[in-house]
Amino acid sequence: MYEIFQLIHKALFFVVMLLGLVVLFRAVTGLSAKSAFTETDRKMGLFFMISNHTQLLIGLVLYLFLSPFGLKAFQEFGSEVMKIAEYRKIAVEHMSTNIIAIILITIGHSKNKRAFDAAVKHKNALIFYGLGLVLLLSRIPWDKLF
Repeated sequence: MYEIFQLIHKALFFVVMLLGLVVLFRAVTGLSAKSAFTETDRKMGLFFMISNHTQLLIGLVLYLFLSPFGLKAFQEFGSEVMKIAEYRKIAVEHMSTNIIAIILITIGHSKNKRAFDAAVKHKNALIFYGLGLVLLLSRIPWDKLF
């Protein structure tokens, strides 16, 4: 069961990254060309946010119930988890940084729902989705991804 959820989590990572790059590309080109914020721009941002939320749910199932590096690490090793870099990265840093990233992505989407000006929407997408994507990329366990 752990391996199945971990495989889904890894596969969805590529979807999240692809959508994130598309959203950022559209934001940069929209700002530089001073073009309208289209329905496609809105939907790409929405899909990016939804894929991140789905990734979070799968990650929480792994963290809380299945992974030896999540909550079980604290139960088995207690405060020793913080002294073991591999455990700390997955049990604390990966989860907390990714939650902050998802919050930023959600804020960006919410701000774009309320904004009227296309330039402001592209700027919101660039800032909030960009920061979220950078945070996501900073906490990926690259050695375990492939």
